[in-house]
Amino acid sequence: MAVLLGVDTGGTFTDAVILDAGERQVLASAKALTTRPGLAAGVGRAIDAVMAQAGVAPADVGLVSLSTTLATNALVEGQGGRVALVFIGFGPGELARAGLAEALRGDPVIALAGGHGHGGAEVAPLDLAALREALDGLGDGITGFAVAASFATRNPAHEIAARDLIHAVTGRPVTCSHELSAALGGPKRALTAVLNARLIGLITGLIDACEGHLRQIGATARLMVVRGDGALIPADLARARPIETILSGPAASIAGAGWLTGLRDALVSDIGGTTTDVCLLRGGRPAIDPAGARVGPYRTMVEAVAMRTTGLGGDSEVHLTEGLEGALRLGPRRLMPVSLLAQDHPALVHDALDRALAAEVPQDGAGRFVLPLWRGDLPAGLDAREAAVAARLADGPLAQAVLLRNRMEAGALDRLVARGLVMRAGLTPSDAAHALGRLAVWDRVAAEKALTLFARRRSGRGERIAPDAAAMAQAIIDRLTAQTVDCLLEAAFDEDGRDWGGLTSEALARHPLTLAGLDRHAGILRTTLALGVPVIGLGASAASYYGAVGERLGAEMVLPGHGGVANAIGAVVGQVAMQATGTVTSPGPGRYTAHLPDGPQPYAAAEAAMAALELALGAEASARARAAGVSEIALAVTREVQQVEVEGQPMFIEARLRVTAQGRPRIAS
Repeated sequence: MAVLLGVDTGGTFTDAVILDAGERQVLASAKALTTRPGLAAGVGRAIDAVMAQAGVAPADVGLVSLSTTLATNALVEGQGGRVALVFIGFGPGELARAGLAEALRGDPVIALAGGHGHGGAEVAPLDLAALREALDGLGDGITGFAVAASFATRNPAHEIAARDLIHAVTGRPVTCSHELSAALGGPKRALTAVLNARLIGLITGLIDACEGHLRQIGATARLMVVRGDGALIPADLARARPIETILSGPAASIAGAGWLTGLRDALVSDIGGTTTDVCLLRGGRPAIDPAGARVGPYRTMVEAVAMRTTGLGGDSEVHLTEGLEGALRLGPRRLMPVSLLAQDHPALVHDALDRALAAEVPQDGAGRFVLPLWRGDLPAGLDAREAAVAARLADGPLAQAVLLRNRMEAGALDRLVARGLVMRAGLTPSDAAHALGRLAVWDRVAAEKALTLFARRRSGRGERIAPDAAAMAQAIIDRLTAQTVDCLLEAAFDEDGRDWGGLTSEALARHPLTLAGLDRHAGILRTTLALGVPVIGLGASAASYYGAVGERLGAEMVLPGHGGVANAIGAVVGQVAMQATGTVTSPGPGRYTAHLPDGPQPYAAAEAAMAALELALGAEASARARAAGVSEIALAVTREVQQVEVEGQPMFIEARLRVTAQGRPRIAS
């Protein structure tokens, strides 16, 4: 009998589950550490462990589905490959819009003449000679290209021509903005294309790792990947459009939460190693964010669940803020927990911590470590300082105080971290949980040493911030509780639907009346505040932290069995949903243009143009669904027609059509 295999790869753990083909019960679940840089080892261990527990053979697997938080984590932490943006038909001021310059992080931009107008007509010829010259001068280190042209959604010819030339000259992956969204807004499309290009290597490595292990053990089932809106897409499409997998893990967790609990109305809070993801489940379904997925500082054009993603997780960096009191703050960057690093490198970790504890005044960076995440020769494209720092890591991890020779190299280390070439290790909430006995999987003694060292840091008053390791650990857990409460309150205020007088959800969550209500203040005034829906707590560490969160919010906290692998469960209970979108415009009275997949076509009537576009989009979406393994396809069509009234008569402005072809993928038997 065929079974379903779900795999979820996060920043710390890779989870795997086996469900029966009828999706009625979990037959087995397993976890393995996510391994960097070689993801195949962690993926393989999780798959092998869950199949052994379930007692199934590779030939019994009828469908494999993969979800991941790696793309989300990379954007939150500002990581990814070095890319080049080919910017066609835009002025220099357009780079400052939509956060595009910030997303580029100094990566090169090739500005070219070209582009099209609102109706799809060429406004200037594309300068391919200038593009070829610019490509020759880029040098090493570029991992991918993003191409964005003015009004490419109305006519993609210049993006396609640039893509073909870049492929021919460099052989590198190329992302065209029109392939990711049919919406207008050139800089925002360019931003989405840049982020996609930055993520290609990361997601390709994960898919290759999963497919490679499945082939190695003899499993022949099709591999699907969860998209950010919860739908399933084929692995080859996810390779080309990794940006669509942002919020893949959270989307899968929402599906898993509903499947595990049967609740139709709840706030779902999923804590991982890097992020906490909060979403409202209403009527059994999550809402889709109409403005496009927002992750960290970036608002993209990718359709995804309306999810609030915050850089807060079990492996978040612990900061001591400036000020008299010496308050704590967690995230948004993820560190490898000291207790985990000590599992594989006990001598390095304990020797460094012991030396730091013995010093009268610990060095800067004491208790911090740095791990290399590349294999083989030094990565290309490093400057002199980056190369010097990287060369010292060639033989393995080092204490940060040993690695860095001067303050100038700290910036080089930051850049290596941003490119995903190295990773820091240090004190995290996971270490605090080990010291308090809430977790017992890694090196508790190393965690206690790191906590003792951190507790010796001084507040603005010159006092130690904690008397001992236990007090320091509890302070970190309390801080995680407080920041999680803030996340849930912000989501609740956003989703409640009440007019809060123009205050933002962030301001409301920290408002004195809100805090008084949470404190159950009873004086001359009596105040209470509580969530009106249950909270479903997901994630491997949810049981360690979320009891206090529920108490603070006065909410029922639901911690379902198998909640630690909810993402992997959600990965295999979704449907394929392939979408095709297009527009009809009107260049003048009695003239209508359908912007078809193979180019714009004129029509004399609006209805004829929309009918032609709907037919073409239906064929395109159905072909994608069939390629994804769907045999029984259901089509859904939406039309958004914009009209204005002129002298009492409606005037057609534009129509946007979307056709969705959906169904369950075939399960091999």
